[in-house]
Amino acid sequence: MDEDRAESTVPSRVSLKSDRSKHGMIDFRSSDKIERGEHILSNWDQSAPPGESSCSQSGSRSGDAEIRPKQRSDLQEVIEGHKISLKRRCEHVTEGTHEAGSGTLLNKIYTELYITEGQSEEVDTQHEVRQLERTSKKNIQDTPIKCQDIFKVLSEQQRHIRVVLTNGVAGVGKTFSVQKFSLDWAEGLENQDISLVLPLSWRELNLIRDEQHSLLSLLHVFHPTLQKIRAEDLTVWKLLFIFDGLDESRFSLDFNNHQVISDVTQVSSVGVLLVNLIQGNLLPSALIWITSRPAAAYQIPPWCVDRITEVRGFTDSQKEEYFRRRFSDEDLSKRIISHIKASRSLHIMCLIPVFCWITAIVLEDMMTTDQRGELPKTLTDLYSHFLRVQIKRKKQKYGGKQRPEELTEADKELLLKLGRLAFEHLEKGNIMFYSEDLKQCGLDVSEVSVYSGVCTEIFKREIYCFVHLSIQEFLAAVYMFHCYTNRSINIMESFLKYYKQNPFSWFVGLYTNNDPVTSLDDFLRRALMKSLESKNGHLDLFVRFLHGLSLESNQRILGGLLDQMDSHPETIQKVLNNLKEENSDEISPDRSINIFHCLTEMKDQSVHQEIQEILKSEKKSERELSEIHCSALAYLLQMSEEVLDELNLQQYNTSVEGRRRLIPAVRNCRKAVLSGTFLSKSHWEVVASAMTSNPSHLRELSLSKNKSLTDAEVKLLSSAMMHPNCRLETLRLSHGSLSEISCDSLASALRSNPSHLRVLELSETKLQDPGVKLLCGFLQDPLCKLETLRLSYCSLSEISCDSLASALRSNPSHLRELDLSENQLKDPGVKLLCGFLQDPLCKLETLSLSEISCDSLASALRSDPSHLRELDLSLNKLKDPGVKLLCGFLQDPLCKLETLRWLHSSQKPKPASLLKGQQKGNTPLELKGVNPVRELTELLTDIKAIGSALCQAVGLFQNGIYRPGGRTALKSNLSHLRVLNLSKNPLQDSGVKRLCSGLESPNCKLERLRLINCSLSEISCGSLASALRSNPTHLRMLELNSNSLQDSGVTLLCGFLHFPNCRLETLRLSNCRLSEISCDSLASALRSNPSHLRELDLSENQLQDSELKLLSALVENPHYGLETLSQ
Repeated sequence: MDEDRAESTVPSRVSLKSDRSKHGMIDFRSSDKIERGEHILSNWDQSAPPGESSCSQSGSRSGDAEIRPKQRSDLQEVIEGHKISLKRRCEHVTEGTHEAGSGTLLNKIYTELYITEGQSEEVDTQHEVRQLERTSKKNIQDTPIKCQDIFKVLSEQQRHIRVVLTNGVAGVGKTFSVQKFSLDWAEGLENQDISLVLPLSWRELNLIRDEQHSLLSLLHVFHPTLQKIRAEDLTVWKLLFIFDGLDESRFSLDFNNHQVISDVTQVSSVGVLLVNLIQGNLLPSALIWITSRPAAAYQIPPWCVDRITEVRGFTDSQKEEYFRRRFSDEDLSKRIISHIKASRSLHIMCLIPVFCWITAIVLEDMMTTDQRGELPKTLTDLYSHFLRVQIKRKKQKYGGKQRPEELTEADKELLLKLGRLAFEHLEKGNIMFYSEDLKQCGLDVSEVSVYSGVCTEIFKREIYCFVHLSIQEFLAAVYMFHCYTNRSINIMESFLKYYKQNPFSWFVGLYTNNDPVTSLDDFLRRALMKSLESKNGHLDLFVRFLHGLSLESNQRILGGLLDQMDSHPETIQKVLNNLKEENSDEISPDRSINIFHCLTEMKDQSVHQEIQEILKSEKKSERELSEIHCSALAYLLQMSEEVLDELNLQQYNTSVEGRRRLIPAVRNCRKAVLSGTFLSKSHWEVVASAMTSNPSHLRELSLSKNKSLTDAEVKLLSSAMMHPNCRLETLRLSHGSLSEISCDSLASALRSNPSHLRVLELSETKLQDPGVKLLCGFLQDPLCKLETLRLSYCSLSEISCDSLASALRSNPSHLRELDLSENQLKDPGVKLLCGFLQDPLCKLETLSLSEISCDSLASALRSDPSHLRELDLSLNKLKDPGVKLLCGFLQDPLCKLETLRWLHSSQKPKPASLLKGQQKGNTPLELKGVNPVRELTELLTDIKAIGSALCQAVGLFQNGIYRPGGRTALKSNLSHLRVLNLSKNPLQDSGVKRLCSGLESPNCKLERLRLINCSLSEISCGSLASALRSNPTHLRMLELNSNSLQDSGVTLLCGFLHFPNCRLETLRLSNCRLSEISCDSLASALRSNPSHLRELDLSENQLQDSELKLLSALVENPHYGLETLSQ
């Protein structure tokens, strides 16, 4: 499909050749997109019929035209006349030159484009080609909107759609959509409720930028068929204004400080008129449709826009439809489609209609003539052939003695002048040129018209542009390569100077900024360095073309345009090695991917093949990856149709720089683990873009132990979290350092988009009370659906408890897990928190606390006992009275507790400094760093509490008297407890004996029992074996590590393992002073009951392989269930 104007190749943030473009580099958004147009430069003279719209007339009127009185019956005549005029303008499009008779009916070749609601708002750090690649895999994600329906209200949407902003990369089909919409209206097929459709391109509006107009006179200028309409007609008709190509606008649109215009006859500057029209001050009932490249869309404030849509070009099926429509020869279209599918880069680029046209031109020429050689697979191949076809067509049109594909010196001189124009203005950021620009490059307008496929007049005021930015980049590369082969030292050196000290560690010391170019590899390396400096990647495709042109095969295609150089295989190999060894420590990982693409343009597939082998390998984590491997892997993972479940940088065997280069893959994964990695701003920008992309796959982001997060970078990520595309459900920032400023940014983000996050982990971040207070604004939001909040070791006090309790009481129904352990909350703080626990709407299931007593907690839990499933009171010095109070909760018939953690420590909690006790033989418990006698006394006090209160909780004692059949309230409640961990408490055999009476109860459904380092002997094994034989079917895991059980104890325990109803799957007996005798007993037990035990841990028992041979044989025997034997 060809548009009358090649869609804007102007950089989105600077349009035409504006003053802004002279002072900074333009932000080129996705650019390998091309719309129809057979020329390398495109013509936008709409060739309106005489008496109708023509920009050349625009200067003839600056005020209101005289309007003769007319009758109401004339209005329909005016509308019909406008429809006829609009139909004439839109029904034909041109493929190639704008010559008489070259137009094609739009409806004959039109292929539906893929348009979706919403847009990606990714950080503007990439060439449009790279953005196009990511767009190529989005088509299956969203529900498309037909062009004709963009103003229709969706079923779930009630508000009126007045202003629509349609985004799309250059050449993707925005203008074509406008033309199709207008034609369907003019033919009476669609949107007949609209009285007038009024297309106005920003290109045309630029030409009257400095004039004064009223809205009425503006319409008379651009739509002469409307001369008869009156001001009052505009206020009663339903109008649609279409402003196409905002990225080409040269207006400074000020939506905050401007004159208010509400009368269609009031005269002002054109810019002020447009602002008032878009804002709704002028004709508030009029519909407005604005099209733009993404980065220019910021000029329209979000509050002015009711709907944003994105044109994404062709889907795969639409690509095929285009080629079938274009070629009547079905076999030819099939061959072309097949070749495009075989080349990923060509297939991706064919998202863009104009690129489909270029591909069709080249492949048709190659497949229908007797040309020999390989069909193009790289972009350099394709564009070289395209230029050759243009040369051939020029020869056929204007004649000549040479063969069509041969270049004369005049041809060569002219094309290199065009290359110079392309290069100089690519550097400056200009994509549209004036006649004086052509003259500065030695070009005559008449010469340019001869190569209309390369350079064409846009307006009669002599403004020129290339059909697409990618063609400008290709010609610029041809020119720069010519400068190298002809030793144009001044031009080369001026371009190759870079603006900062070389950041590439392996380049340091090789040369200075002003060193002369010494060889091809030196030239290409320095050009690459220059391109990597760009913040927006505007030289990415240019430098890819440069590398592709270094191959003799591409030089031959151009037929003498470049002086062929003797590219020795050794030199080419050196260039390839340089690319593979490139180290870009300070460069964005998105920039680094272009190094991989340079290899592709040089037809080196080795890195790609190596990565494919690694992806197929079962031992991916063991394969060492170089930096270029990581860039290639990041690209392939990012482009994969399958979304990666988890990206964990630490799982890759590579350097720190290699891990950084993997960051772009975060855009195509559900979970990203970036813990402990030092990242810079450019890396965080990629992460932010992954959070805001459309669609965003990222659901879990782990940044734990990441010390590089500054306040500015937290703000960047927080801004991404505010974006409506962000669907993050889990955010982990533990073991970091969040300042109050960062907390404010994070809290603000969570308040603005509160409905998705489910897990927030901020443990060990030194959050402190002010930080928690800021976060509480998010917690009390009615839309907050947070389920897990972890704030352990955050230097919190009772002040935080007050803030949390207040916030959670106002929104109590969602939180399921709260971890406040290792904070100095003290009893007053817990008392405040208990107000939340007592709330009838509280649904908390997991609670972790330390540095508390049990009074308030027990009272709160008794008042609402039915939800809590896990209680972690580790590192609390709980005494008898507190434990007894807590057990009142355990005895409640409504108690559903499944996990109780009660790891003892006699020291104040500190990170990673839990007390470690180690039992050796029958020696007393050794406590590290404390007074053994004093602490042993305190521990025994705790054991007394456990022995009486806890055993009472499982129905063993009543009033201090053991009653094996006694029925307490809690005995019938044993069915809820699933996990019991009493490790590092010296229960001793007497404590275990009393505990085992509870295990015998038929109500006991315990699945995991941990008694590590509890001063147990063989006597405990006997008690446990007896209890478990009485109730054998529930226990799945038993951990008895670091107890002096010895062989005799294991023999007793095997009495349970022999039992047919035993369902134990994991048994851990590490450091239990065992010998070969225990191994034999265990082997015998497992042979008699082979199907259940999966894991057996006998480590730290000094067992030899020979002593374990019977057990090892069971692991290897498929008839036995044992899978893991640790020794």
